[in-house]
Amino acid sequence: MRLNCPHCGPRDRREFYYYGAAAYLDRPSPDAPAQAWDDYLHNRDNPAGMTQDLWYHEQGCTAWLKVTRNTVTHEIIAVDAVATPKASGGMA
Repeated sequence: MRLNCPHCGPRDRREFYYYGAAAYLDRPSPDAPAQAWDDYLHNRDNPAGMTQDLWYHEQGCTAWLKVTRNTVTHEIIAVDAVATPKASGGMA
């Protein structure tokens, strides 16, 4: 599988670290009930079909990316930057 990094261009999947569903960005509020935090921290879906995931370009520009892909066909639909990497290699 190849991901088209918006900063580096097409790269092999092995340059990236898979973090999980992009829903991870939808963090519960600090005063949310315990069940909301338990779901956020421990429960993950494993859908067949379209997903949005977080990937980190670990061996490249260090950008965080949201990848829209089909888990059945392995087609990459879109790759969007979530955060822009700093010039020093860290995140902005």
